[in-house]
Amino acid sequence: MSIDTADLPDPDDRPTPNDNPGWLSEDELRFVRGRLPIVYIEAVPVRLDSLGRITEVGLLLRSTPEGVMTRSLIAGRVRFGETLREALFRHLENDLGPMAFPQMPVSPVPTQVAEYFPMPGVSAFVDERQHAVSLVYVVPVTGSCDPRQDALEVSWMSPEEALAVDTLDEFHGGRGQLLRQTLAAHGC
Repeated sequence: MSIDTADLPDPDDRPTPNDNPGWLSEDELRFVRGRLPIVYIEAVPVRLDSLGRITEVGLLLRSTPEGVMTRSLIAGRVRFGETLREALFRHLENDLGPMAFPQMPVSPVPTQVAEYFPMPGVSAFVDERQHAVSLVYVVPVTGSCDPRQDALEVSWMSPEEALAVDTLDEFHGGRGQLLRQTLAAHGC
């Protein structure tokens, strides 16, 4: 059986992430969010000792539009035509700065997968805007972190401090539970 190559898409015609740096307008994004799950990456930056054990966990401090201070993980959408590694690196650099020097995972297999729903009760994870599937990674960083985008600071905490009830309560939408599950998978 032969394949007619005229029916195959031309690989040079494939869009790249740079073809549309704005990705979607707010109206387009709202339309898509109402109809399809959106793929996200989330990252927990960590510092390791010489044996590969987590000694510090980096958590972002952000302010909501209402002025409430919350903790968050590094998170963002995967763009059309962008690999998971590219998306992970882009969001790490956006939130931690170019001198963070993340040690990207060899494999794109996440530590956890979280499914967010706009309605509470479907899963432990809630995102009022959308149905989203998030691939969660633990990423060692070796450089200095200077928060960018809308992050106010990066707080480095011991795993015990990061997993304290008071800290986990500062997360929104079930992300405190997600942090607990993710760090547990790495021996914390």
